[in-house]
Formats: sequence, structure tokens, C-alpha cells
Amino acid sequence: MIKRHHLILAGVLVAQVILSVVVFWPRASTAGQGELVFPDVETGDVVALTIEDEGGDAIVLTKMTGEWVLSEAGDFPARAEAVTTFLDKLLAVSAGQLVTQNETSHKRLQVATDDFVLRVSFETDDGFKETIYFGSSPQFGAMHFRLEGQSETYTTGELTRFDADPSASAWIDASYQSVTQEDVTRMTLENADGTLVFEKAEGGNWTLIDLAEGETLDEAQVTTVLRRASAVTMVAPLGREEQPSYGMDTPNAVLTLETPGETVTLRVGARDEDTSSYVVKSSQSPYYVHVAEFNVNALVQNGRDDFLEEPPTSEGESNGS
Repeated sequence: MIKRHHLILAGVLVAQVILSVVVFWPRASTAGQGELVFPDVETGDVVALTIEDEGGDAIVLTKMTGEWVLSEAGDFPARAEAVTTFLDKLLAVSAGQLVTQNETSHKRLQVATDDFVLRVSFETDDGFKETIYFGSSPQFGAMHFRLEGQSETYTTGELTRFDADPSASAWIDASYQSVTQEDVTRMTLENADGTLVFEKAEGGNWTLIDLAEGETLDEAQVTTVLRRASAVTMVAPLGREEQPSYGMDTPNAVLTLETPGETVTLRVGARDEDTSSYVVKSSQSPYYVHVAEFNVNALVQNGRDDFLEEPPTSEGESNGS
């Protein structure tokens, strides 16, 4: 009897061990496993790509003569490696884990035509077009998705929200104006406060033309403005054609940098309150662009006094006498 009891206990122990192995044995994620959604499409076949997020921000990319461009920004060049990386992930999406076949669940999963996290559309060189809706995230590194015109919703781990940024800066080289700071010998700033001309002396120090007696130039301020103007980065390109809304007929500021080899002019136009940026046009580029306001605020706002050191305060003045 005791022996039989021991056998039963041993059997229970073995069953518990087996159950533990089944429950805790490492498994590969099921998200994204299964047949490819686009098995016949290769990255090189895609010639147009549009990415839109839930807020309405969108980027439109088109392949022209083999090069990717932002077609709504005057065909501004896009970084081919960024587009290729995204397409590789998009075309690797597979229908492995079915979540629902019920259309009433689309809004809850955020894969509806009017309620989504991401909407991605692409076209291939043979005219094939497809739109895919990406929705909520059931777990880290995964998203629900649904093909347009179909009710089935799946989960994928091949593409995440962070892979599909609809802002232009994610797809371009943001460098806009580049001048070797050490080569600049003369800088002219024109804004509402007037015109200021700075020149570099033989020793490398900066001077202000028509500096009055008793005034001392704050060279640190000059250097700060020059450093930012020598390496201007953009938020987004706008296009090649000047628009009245750009405010270039009466710009807020015009900065001219002169070196022994070239003269570069940067015009700062209208401010865009929605993006906290200014429209800017450099003579180095055929494109008008948006530049973050903190990069050009000094050009617009700084007047003569901002480039002068404050005169020393006398002891009497400091004591309130």
C-alpha cells in the first residue's frame, strides 16, 4: 500500500515537471510568422511610397530615374538607404497570427480606414498598388495590421511605429548650408534693427565696422552667430518655387558670409507658428526649407546692442547712488 502511494506521488511529480517544461520552454514569438503578405514584391520593385500617421502627417516618396525623392517638396533627394531599410521591413510582414476576422473590431484595434496608427501605401513598377493599416500594439515590438479591403487583422513584429516616421527629417540629409567657419573673413547681418558688418582682423579677432568710441565688441556673440550660420540644418524642404507666403520679398533677416573663395547668403523669411520654424533660403541650395527658429532667432532678433559688451558699472551706480 505504501509502495503504491509512493508510485502515485512520483507520477504526480513527473507530471508537474513535464508541465513546467511545456509552460516555460522558450518559444519564438508568433507575431509575424506565416506566409508573406507580399510574396511577389521585392524592394527594388517599389516606385512610390506614402506613409501617414494618425495625426494626418504624411510623407510621399517617389523613385525617379532610380533615385528616391520627396515628390511634394520639389523632388528633394531622399536617403536611399532609409527608404530601402523601411521597404525591407514592410515586405517582410507576414500573416502569421490572426487576431480577428470581424470588421467591428477594426476601430478597437486601430486598423480602420478612419482610425489607424499608420497607413502605408505603395506602388510597384508594374502598377501593383496596396494599402496596409497598422494599428495598436498588443505587446512590445508588435503591431496589429490589416490590408485595405480585407476584414482579417493580424499581428506583426517585422515593423513598428518607430520604423515609419512621416516627418521629412527621417528620410533626408538635413544638412542645408555649410561654410567652413574659420574661412569666413566678413559677415554682414541685415534685419529690422539695421545693418551690421563684422570683419576678421589679421590676428583672427572680430571687429565691428563703425564701432563707436567707448563701445566694445562682444566677440563671443559674433562667434555664436557665425557658428550656427556656418552649419544650418533644416526641419523639412519646401520646394524650389518661391511662394508669397514665404515672405522673401521682405525677409526678417539676411546674413552674408564671405570667404576668400565664395560669398554665401542666407535669407530668413516668414515664421511658421505651427512648426516653430522659419522659411529659409540659402544661395548654396535651390530649395526653400523650414529651419527651427532657435537656429535663426539671433539673426532675426539681435541688434547692435546684442553684439556689444555692457560697459562696466561704476561703484556709485552699483550702490544705487
